[in-house]
Amino acid sequence: MIDGLILTKLKKIPHEKGDIFHAMKSSDSGYAGFGEAYFSEVNFREIKGWKKHSEMVLNLVVPLGRIKFVAYDDRPLSSTYGEFYQTELSADNYCRLTVPHGIWLSFQGIGESRNLLLNLASIPHDPNESEVKSLNDIRFEW
Repeated sequence: MIDGLILTKLKKIPHEKGDIFHAMKSSDSGYAGFGEAYFSEVNFREIKGWKKHSEMVLNLVVPLGRIKFVAYDDRPLSSTYGEFYQTELSADNYCRLTVPHGIWLSFQGIGESRNLLLNLASIPHDPNESEVKSLNDIRFEW
């Protein structure tokens, strides 16, 4: 696990009229304030990223489909400098991935139908607080 990343198992409550999927409470580990919540769809086999935030903490949940997340640590003073971490999130592996600022993140839709993630971000989106690289700039075997 990369230093600062948190993977939290979440409650999924079965209900005859439709399941209930918990996402986050302000008392949860990884909660760093609330700026905005948004959904992002990731098409099958498509890869989004690499992106690194300088302030925003991400809290990612996948209630629909399957998404593979890959994090890369290039923080020179980190104990996990140069390391990758990967995980798949879905309704079957229902967890929240908390990504601190300063970590590169990329993700791929691996479910053949709709793949939907929810980000409970610590601050509102600000295009000036993030950095983007192409997939080729950080070598990872997808």
